[in-house]
Amino acid sequence: MEQNKVYQNLSKISVKDNVEKKGRFDYLSWAWAWHHLQTNYPGSQRVVYENAEGVPYFTDGKFANVKVGIIVKGVEHIDYLPISDNLNRSIPLTKISSFEVNNAIQRSTAKAIAMHGLGLSLWIGEDTAVYDEPKKPQPKPTEYILELNDEKWPSVMQYIAANKDKGLDWIIENISKKYKVSTKVKTEIKKQLK
Repeated sequence: MEQNKVYQNLSKISVKDNVEKKGRFDYLSWAWAWHHLQTNYPGSQRVVYENAEGVPYFTDGKFANVKVGIIVKGVEHIDYLPISDNLNRSIPLTKISSFEVNNAIQRSTAKAIAMHGLGLSLWIGEDTAVYDEPKKPQPKPTEYILELNDEKWPSVMQYIAANKDKGLDWIIENISKKYKVSTKVKTEIKKQLK
């Protein structure tokens, strides 16, 4: 019952003035989250879990995650967070630095506090978000090669007739924006303009 009161009280606190932008995501700094938590529930505690070797992260041999618990009024909420780069992509274990471990711990702290109610709305949808990946260049669509008397030819003939007064160069330039034009087709267009 007491935990319901904690959640209700913390979820009513507006953190919008403390929200910052990281890429396309809004986030609440761990320092602001901790400040609001301690202001409302002094004596709340944080637990940063360590593996058997005393290292503050756990690994599957390829990647790693941190585990942080926040205890408010005797109730602990634990958050697990992958150690990631500034685009929220997991960092391979061999490339992890202490700086990224620290960032993950602080972010996990803010998320564990959010599980008690403070700023939880900032994480709604994060678990289903598709992160922006660098776009691969798309191949250009194949240009349509204009042939004499093919299915496109009648509309090209109408275009030539409608724009006869603009001259050969103008017509060829504009048709070439849409079609690949061979010398043979250019010769036929030239004949049509006479």
